[in-house]
Amino acid sequence: MSFQQGLSGLNAASRGLDVAGNNIANASTVGFKVARPEFADVFANSLAGTSTNAVGIGTQIAAVKAQVTQGNISVTSNPFDLAINGGGYFRMSENGTVSYTRNGQFGSDRDGYIVDSGARRLTGYPADAAGAIVPSSPVEIRLSTTDIAPQTTTRASLGVNLDSRSAAPPPLPPFDTADVATFNSSTAMTVYDTLGNPHVMGLYFRKTAANAWDMYTNLDGGAPGAPTALAFSATGALTTAMPLAQSHAVATGAASPLAFSLDLTGTSQYGSSFGVNSIFQDGYTSGRLTGVFVGSDGIVQGRYSNGQTRNLAQVVLANFINVQGLKPISDNQYAETPDSGAPLVGAPGTGSLGTLQASAVEESNVDLTAELVNLITLQRVYQANAQTIKTQDAVLQTLVNIR
Repeated sequence: MSFQQGLSGLNAASRGLDVAGNNIANASTVGFKVARPEFADVFANSLAGTSTNAVGIGTQIAAVKAQVTQGNISVTSNPFDLAINGGGYFRMSENGTVSYTRNGQFGSDRDGYIVDSGARRLTGYPADAAGAIVPSSPVEIRLSTTDIAPQTTTRASLGVNLDSRSAAPPPLPPFDTADVATFNSSTAMTVYDTLGNPHVMGLYFRKTAANAWDMYTNLDGGAPGAPTALAFSATGALTTAMPLAQSHAVATGAASPLAFSLDLTGTSQYGSSFGVNSIFQDGYTSGRLTGVFVGSDGIVQGRYSNGQTRNLAQVVLANFINVQGLKPISDNQYAETPDSGAPLVGAPGTGSLGTLQASAVEESNVDLTAELVNLITLQRVYQANAQTIKTQDAVLQTLVNIR
């Protein structure tokens, strides 16, 4: 019987050494979770029921379970790298087969999909044409490289201070954009037509009387339209109703005229030099994708050459009631099993799911010091079990030599 007990101990210790060796081998594997062998004793069944002096017949490996603890997060230079801070797994798809991983080393392939080193595609929620995330069944995330369409200017605002100390030229000469003697101050802003072509709108201010100004505007150096009268109170506040309607002809093939509202709310007339305090308009030209950033909530945001940003997709995470029930399938991947339960899929930061950190990866949670100590311990266990076999052999030899 002792031979069987010693043999089971050797087998169990050998398996334990295999687990420790595998842990050490994966100490630098991103997203790897250290495994722990769990030993159990073995007793023979008795026909008479429970025995008070039963001796076990050895040991066995009852299970090898992954220890799902958070690994250290290290920063990388790859914007597609993602680290999960908290619970959850990335949901990957390979030709429709779904797997799960904590390894966030991603890149993009030639078709624009976000993929891992095994060409498995990261999944998430898609975004519509306007950039709104559409929660639905997760799909493979594909980054669109299509230029975003331009947006024509529909509203603009400008805040300036007109110098109340300025004098109106007596008598008022005919206004001329080329003659600085016919106006007191000027500035400009860029607006966009329906094709995304930029146009420079000039704004010219000249004082006509105390607390009264005329504003002239033109487009791309063309002839100015009729002036707009601006009135101010004795305390320098603008009293003219806002916004003002602007309409300018364009000859670029875009819709003409270019019409938008101009709001001068915030414009003042104080006894200080002319200055522009704020400027805004909502138009922009077309843009090409120049970069990608992933937020802590998993939203993949594209940056474009026109200074705009737009949501492209949202990475989803999956968690399980029993994460130790997942089946390892190599390449840092896990498969769902009946023991793990169904995946709980959602956006990062919701429910039991952690948040994401871009340009970072989660390191292995292997403690090399602890594993080296385990190696020594298991080696001694192996030696001790070998010694029990050697002792039983000596006992058996003694019996054989009885005359």
